[in-house]
Amino acid sequence: MAKYLIKRIVTGLLSVIAVVAIVMILIYSLMDRQLIFSMDSVFTKTSNNSRTVYMYQKWEEYGYLDYVTYSDYINQLYKDGEIDDETRDAVKTIGRTEDADSELVAEYVAKFTEYYESQGYTVQRLKAITTGNKVVTGGNQQLFASKDIPVIQRLWTYLTSIITFDNIHTVEDDIGERGLTFTLYDPVYGGEKFSPAIIGNGTLHKYLLYFDNQFPYIHQNFVSINLGVSYTVNQGIDVTTTMTQAQGSYVKTTTIYPSGLTEESADDLHTATYVSGSKDASLVYVTRYTDDYTNTITRKSGMSKMGYSFVIGILATIMAYALGIPLGILMAQHKDGFIDKLGSLYIIFMIAVPSLAYIFIFKSIGGKLGFPTTFIVDSATPAYYVLPIVSLALPSVAGLMKWLRRYMIDQMNSDYVKFARAGGLSEGEIFRGHILKNAVIPIIHGIPGSILGALTGAIITERVYSVPGTGNLLTTAINRYDNSVIVGVTLFYALLSVVSLILGDILMSAVDPRINFTTKAR
Repeated sequence: MAKYLIKRIVTGLLSVIAVVAIVMILIYSLMDRQLIFSMDSVFTKTSNNSRTVYMYQKWEEYGYLDYVTYSDYINQLYKDGEIDDETRDAVKTIGRTEDADSELVAEYVAKFTEYYESQGYTVQRLKAITTGNKVVTGGNQQLFASKDIPVIQRLWTYLTSIITFDNIHTVEDDIGERGLTFTLYDPVYGGEKFSPAIIGNGTLHKYLLYFDNQFPYIHQNFVSINLGVSYTVNQGIDVTTTMTQAQGSYVKTTTIYPSGLTEESADDLHTATYVSGSKDASLVYVTRYTDDYTNTITRKSGMSKMGYSFVIGILATIMAYALGIPLGILMAQHKDGFIDKLGSLYIIFMIAVPSLAYIFIFKSIGGKLGFPTTFIVDSATPAYYVLPIVSLALPSVAGLMKWLRRYMIDQMNSDYVKFARAGGLSEGEIFRGHILKNAVIPIIHGIPGSILGALTGAIITERVYSVPGTGNLLTTAINRYDNSVIVGVTLFYALLSVVSLILGDILMSAVDPRINFTTKAR
């Protein structure tokens, strides 16, 4: 069993890596990179050389290439001590054309070109665009080097940065004595409430371990999962945070800031992260904080995207199994009878009608019955969950009915059933002890996938009912060409698929002793 699990885990992880690599190839190599500007208002407002520079800056930001300007090169030389102030000022600006360069500028332009071309970069020089002696808007001269990032390098960088460990040397600034402090009385609660916490100085997160009243009640920031930073869907926020961060309106509570100021605020001080120079950048921060751990997440009234998807998905799964298995059993027991024909009609209907049309039909019927048809986070009551849950469950009910009926009928025609009858067992004993037990084994295999699949959300259902879940995240990212979110969500889906398959195998072996994953030599 252990060898089998190790093999499955290894092959599963390799499959996940292959899927991520294929997605990266599709996005960064086969898809026209100009598409990322289709909804970019800044791009449409720029022109001439400024537009070209903006394109390369965005392509670097989105992970297509490495981009270095001539100014970056000169500043780096100055930082490394290779040139002094006088030389930097003399060569930092190139001429409008190559012929207009001074002798010293031409020398450093040649060095810049030679160095980056030797590294595999393509060097481009854009002449100034002028009208007479005046440079037109966006027409300033430009010199830069760029190189496409190979897929293998991009994949390696992405995979090696998924898991990060916070430590006291994460912050590069001079912040005084670095270290971790353990306290039994959390300062967030004024130091009066017994609440253990570990506080860091020099770490990215101020609180590395803390307790609060939000599930799962104990939280840690020692280890972080980074699936990629969003560019458009939730600009500047990591995909993991996008899926797990609460939504809705702000929830204010009495907050005691590090400076001692107490006020009603939605700031969650337990989420504070370090931002260099931030405390003195604003009077608001000066009155609240004593250090640069000023970036906090706000408390909100609703659940996260993953939370909404999981609640709806898990309740739909429970409903599907609670209805699908008994109905499938009844169909098999009354084969070719009225119940079987009625169940078959329902199955055919669910298969024949496109899912989108079925959901809209059900939404219309539900609306007539008085159920809310559009999900509103701030006023969500149990009634808002009814239509999404039922819409998501009913197709699964049909699938379970169909397969369980088939498996049971196959078992009814097996030789061991005939021998059991010949041995004098009653139909009830045969059904409960043999037919049902064997027929549900394939169904059991899909239970972990159904449960974990609830975390991924339901794309169509969530769109139709405006549920702010994870199912809508991938389609939104695709529509907005948010490459990081596409790759991050794909990785998340792939990992869940692998885990669900392995758990399904384990569950089958636990239910059926005939299934043994141990390979024995013969």
